[in-house]
Amino acid sequence: QVDLKESGGGSAQAGESLILACTTSTIPYCGYNVAWYRQAPGKEREVVSSIDSDGSTNYADSVKDRFSISQDNAKNTVYLQMSSLKPEDTAMYYCQTDRSTANPLYRPPFGVPCRYGAWGQGTQVTVSS
Repeated sequence: QVDLKESGGGSAQAGESLILACTTSTIPYCGYNVAWYRQAPGKEREVVSSIDSDGSTNYADSVKDRFSISQDNAKNTVYLQMSSLKPEDTAMYYCQTDRSTANPLYRPPFGVPCRYGAWGQGTQVTVSS
């Protein structure tokens, strides 16, 4: 069973901020590329942001300069700081752990239950105008 969990969603007014957290005990050991995705009703799931094991980050054009992704290995958590929220940011947000793009040959310590391609259950973000 994967212990990947998102938290921090909720309701916000346009222009406000929220912080999402993606937590799994294996983050410090598995050399993940962790990505945040979102899916609005009637739309396809889209990637929002990602952070690789070397610290490199990527953002969708729609959230660039508003969202910031970071990783805290001491807390086994990847955060998505969302600022200047817009109604169009309303969606279910999911995190996914996958193999590193920067270091695809990385091998985790023996016995660590890394899960590549795993998804959390999602957390809802609702932004009203």
